[in-house]
Amino acid sequence: MRKFGKKYVEASKKVEKNKNYDITEAVKLAKETSTTKFDSSVELAVKLNIDTKKADQQLRGSLVLPNGNGKTKRILVLAKGAQAEAAKKAGADFVGEQDMIDKIEKENWFDFDVIIATPDMMPSLGKIGKVLGPKGLMPNPKTGTVTPTPEKTVEDVKKGMIEYRADSYGNIHCSVGKVSFTEEALKENILYVLTTLNKAKPSTVKGKYIQNISLSTTMGPGIHVDQNTVDM
Repeated sequence: MRKFGKKYVEASKKVEKNKNYDITEAVKLAKETSTTKFDSSVELAVKLNIDTKKADQQLRGSLVLPNGNGKTKRILVLAKGAQAEAAKKAGADFVGEQDMIDKIEKENWFDFDVIIATPDMMPSLGKIGKVLGPKGLMPNPKTGTVTPTPEKTVEDVKKGMIEYRADSYGNIHCSVGKVSFTEEALKENILYVLTTLNKAKPSTVKGKYIQNISLSTTMGPGIHVDQNTVDM
C-alpha cells in the first residue's frame, strides 16, 4: 500500500474526495495544497471519451498558453542555410544539421528539451527515431515541430507552447503553469487548453466528450473540477 508524506496528508484534508469544485475554487485550492518548497507545476488532467485505437481519434497537437507555463525549454533546431540563421536569431539554444544528429547518436547527447526540424532534415533524423521516440523528442508536424519556418516555432516555445497527446485510455496531461502564477493566469491557461481540446473533438465521437477534469500540483492531491463551471 502506498504511503504518503505528512505534508500530502495534511493538504489532502482540504480536498473533499467526492466533490466537484467550481473552476475558480479549484485553482485556489490547487495553490493552497502545494506541498513542495520549490515552485510546483500545476497539472491539468482531462479524461476524454475517445477510442485511440481509431486513427481519427488519436488526439495530438500543440498550443501556446496565454500566460506561458513557467518553464524554460532548451531548443535544438535542425535546419540548413537561411532557415538555420533565422532560428538562431529567434533564440534557439542549439542549431545544426547532420552534425547535431551525429552528436545525439554517437555521444548520447540530450542537453535539450525539444527538437524543431525542417522537413528536409527528417529523413536523416528518422534514422535515430528509435532513440528519440521513447524520450518523446521526435519532431512531428501535428505539434508544429516539423516546419519550414522553425523560427516561428522557436518563438512559440519560448512564449509557452506545450504539446498534448491522448494516452491509450483517452487521458491528456499537461502543465498549465506554476503555483506562483496568479489564480486568474492559471484559470485563463486552463480554459484555453479545454477550449482547444473541445475544438479538436473528433467528429466520430458519440456521447459526452469531456468526461472528467482535475487539477493537481507536483506531489499534491488531485482536485476534481465541475464541468458546469467551465465556459468553453
